[in-house]
Amino acid sequence: MVAQLLVATLMVLLTVTIHGIGLLYLARMLSEERAEEREANLSPLSLRGLVTTLGTVLGLFALHGIEIWLYALVYLSLDALPDFETAVYFSTITYSTIGYDDEGLATAWQLVAAVEGMNGILLMGWSTAFFISLMGRLRR
Repeated sequence: MVAQLLVATLMVLLTVTIHGIGLLYLARMLSEERAEEREANLSPLSLRGLVTTLGTVLGLFALHGIEIWLYALVYLSLDALPDFETAVYFSTITYSTIGYDDEGLATAWQLVAAVEGMNGILLMGWSTAFFISLMGRLRR
């Protein structure tokens, strides 16, 4: 159990760090974009604003994708799952808390999967809060 908690804790720290850095980068890009929109007297509802919003959504998906793939690579390195495709699928449903089941996952690493689910909820909530703040800019 100690090994599971250690791996899970390291993954939480790594994914939260990646997510934080990614959101800071997206926020900086959005701030620069907002300044350019003001300078050019463009509405956030312009085509440029739409492209910026869609780019932000893709950026958020990319962050979650990186984090999901990292968990998948951990499962593979621990021999907890048989192949990469299975590991990515399992990690995706676990991270997103769909969690159909843990069939095929080595029993010795089930606690890591449980923590991945909690980690995913936290990071998706963080992304949701970030995106809601972005949508607030459209009202200005």
